[in-house]
Amino acid sequence: MIISRTPFRLSFAGGGTDLPSFYQEEDGAVLSTALNKYMHITINKRFDNTIRLSYSKTEIQNHVKDIEHPIFKYVLSQYLPQGGVEVISMADIPAGTGLGSSSSFTVAMLHAVKGYLGKFQTAEELASEASDIEINKLHEPIGKQDQYISAYGGLQFIQFKSSGDVTVDPIVCTSDTKNALEAHCMLFYTGQTRAAKSILQEQKENTKAKRQTLSDMAQIARKMKTVLEANKSLESFGKLLHDAWTLKKSVASNISSSQIDKWYEQALKAGAWGGKILGAGGGGFLMVFCEPGKQNAVKNELKDLKLFDVEFEAQGSKIIFVG
Repeated sequence: MIISRTPFRLSFAGGGTDLPSFYQEEDGAVLSTALNKYMHITINKRFDNTIRLSYSKTEIQNHVKDIEHPIFKYVLSQYLPQGGVEVISMADIPAGTGLGSSSSFTVAMLHAVKGYLGKFQTAEELASEASDIEINKLHEPIGKQDQYISAYGGLQFIQFKSSGDVTVDPIVCTSDTKNALEAHCMLFYTGQTRAAKSILQEQKENTKAKRQTLSDMAQIARKMKTVLEANKSLESFGKLLHDAWTLKKSVASNISSSQIDKWYEQALKAGAWGGKILGAGGGGFLMVFCEPGKQNAVKNELKDLKLFDVEFEAQGSKIIFVG
């Protein structure tokens, strides 16, 4: 039996510049951190040659080609085509909430299968292959940041080159700055899940028309890196976050909504410096960036939303059990 554990992520700025339609013409950049919310994948040998999969539903199939779940189907067809396995996925957070669950799932699945086969994988290998599977093999209209932050973990500045190369650089700041950054982040669940695919497809189609906006978003990610590494006041970081959210809303329709805008304005009036809807947008988690002394006022304003504790995760995808 093998169990892999892969973190979800929180992206501060630069989302959309990790799409091929952008970085093939101009370098993209994002600032992201892994969170202590995880995707777990368990693989165990099955008593016969059938395949049992357990996720939001259960599949029992005689052949890999009959599997309905596209990521399970592709990975197993490449590495365990003979079947005879049972695979279970468990997530701390539901899909469609903006924490990168789909890509965390792909990284976790790859890591577990490679572990089951006795193959060691680096973070780069996991992230690169997971990106290739989702973007090139399954033709999902997504970028690469989620696969890389899930595989690497930590607080990272990730750049996407026109060559297709990806560089992952940890933010070098004091522990006080990192702890303060974590303490300023509040995560509210809106109660609304959404399918990111349609939003991302529109964003992909809008890349040419919105290139300057996306370029400005990448530049904000670079400025955020500078602020953190200079260990400056986080008020400037929060205002950059606000600027990034203002830009992001213009990239595609349905990234925000009148209700999301209302919640966000309430948070700002209560003292927050900035925030954003995580992921593609349209629902999921609202991240509010606010100094700790004013967070109770924000909680009172957003009392109808569920607040989740935020903790950064230093480690990326890992095998946590071999039996």
